[in-house]
Amino acid sequence: MQPLRGISYKIVSVMIFVAMSSLIKAASGEVPPGQAVFFRSFFALPIIVGWLAMRHELRDGWKTANPMGHVWRGLVGTSAMGLGFAGLGLLPLPEVTAIGYAAPLLVVIFAAMFLNEEVRAFRLSAVALGLIGVLIVLSPRFSISAQTDHAQTLGAVLMLMGAVCAALAQVFVRKLVFTEDTAAIVFWFSVTATCLSLLTLPWGWAVPSLSAWVMLVMAGLLGGIGQIFLTSSYRFADASLVAPFDYTSMILALIVGYFVFDEVPTVTMIVGATIVIAAGVMIILRERHLGLKRARQRKVTGTVGHN
Repeated sequence: MQPLRGISYKIVSVMIFVAMSSLIKAASGEVPPGQAVFFRSFFALPIIVGWLAMRHELRDGWKTANPMGHVWRGLVGTSAMGLGFAGLGLLPLPEVTAIGYAAPLLVVIFAAMFLNEEVRAFRLSAVALGLIGVLIVLSPRFSISAQTDHAQTLGAVLMLMGAVCAALAQVFVRKLVFTEDTAAIVFWFSVTATCLSLLTLPWGWAVPSLSAWVMLVMAGLLGGIGQIFLTSSYRFADASLVAPFDYTSMILALIVGYFVFDEVPTVTMIVGATIVIAAGVMIILRERHLGLKRARQRKVTGTVGHN
C-alpha cells in the first residue's frame, strides 16, 4: 500500500471530474443531456482501452461472467449521468455538487435493503443527519413564493433523482465486484452508456458549435482519465482513507462556480453542504475504525490459532 500516492490520485480524479462537469455545464445550453452523455461515454472509451492495453489487460480485461449485471448497472448509471447533466444546466455548480453528496448516504440505505448489509444506529444517525443537510440545500428550490425559479426547482428534482440512481448504481457495482474485474466494470459501463444515450436521438440532438464540440469531447476524454485515476487510487490506499477526499470537490466547485460561471453560493447552500459533508465523513471514519478493529481481531485470532 502507498497511501500518499492513493490520496494524490484521488484528489487528481476529483479535480478532473469537476473540470469535466464544468465543461458539460458550459456546453449544456447547446446540446441536450442525452447527447452530452454520448460524448462523455464514447470519448472515454479510447482512454479506457488504452489503459487496458498499458496494463496488458486488453485481451481479458473486458471479459465478463455477468453480462446482465452490467446492463442493469448501465441503465441506472446512465440515468444518473443524464439526470445529473440536466441538473448541471439548471443549477449552480456548487449546488449540484452538494445534492450529489446524497448518493453515498443513500447507498447505506440501499445496501441494507438489497444487499442485506448490517446498518447500525450510528450509520443510520449519520445518514439521517446528511439527508437533513440535503433538505436544507434543496429548501430554497421548493419554497412557495413569487421569487421561486421553476427551472431551478426542476433542476433540484432532477439532481435528487440522479442521486438516487447513482446510489442504486453503486449497489449494482458492489454486486459486480464479486465476479468482475474493475477494468470490465469500467469498460462495459462506458459501452452501455454510449449505446443507451443513442436512444435519446428521437428527442432531438443539436449540431453544437465548434467550441461546444471541443468542450464535449474534452469532457469525454477527461471522464476516462478521471475514472482511471479514481480506480488507481483504490489500488494504492484503503477506500476508507481516500474516500473523504471526495469532498474536496465542493471547494473546487465553489471556486469554479464563482470565477467561471459567476455563481455566488448562498448561506443556506453552504450550511446544508457542510452538514452533508460532516455526515459523510462520520460514516467513512466509523467504517475505517470498524475495519481496523476487525483487522486487529483477525490478527489476534490468527496468532492464537497459530500458537
